[in-house]
Amino acid sequence: MPPPAQKKRRPVWYNLSLFNLPLPGVVSILHRISGALLFLLLPGVLYLLDASLHSPERFAVLRDTLAHPLAKLVLFGLIWAYVQHLFSGIRLLLLDVHLGSDLHTARATSRVVLIFSSFFTLLLAW
Repeated sequence: MPPPAQKKRRPVWYNLSLFNLPLPGVVSILHRISGALLFLLLPGVLYLLDASLHSPERFAVLRDTLAHPLAKLVLFGLIWAYVQHLFSGIRLLLLDVHLGSDLHTARATSRVVLIFSSFFTLLLAW
């Protein structure tokens, strides 16, 4: 048997699943997901704005359409994406000016972002 120093070194396998990420990494990924969701839903939001401002009749039709549970679920997702992206973006701007870049503060601000975004999403959806 060869001595341990002469053994062939195997590559290290890193588990990069979402569940093994630290909390700041999860918040960073949620920031990207919410930004992509906002970008993809932007044409629909602009159409809804145009329809609501066109005439009182189209506004009434739009209001009835948005009363459907599936439409409410999409609007809830849109509210979450906006609020999550907003608070996470503020956190990232503070990190850009080197405020809260140490490990303890980064984890604490990640918790604050998740708590605030959840609270304000439920508040705005209600």
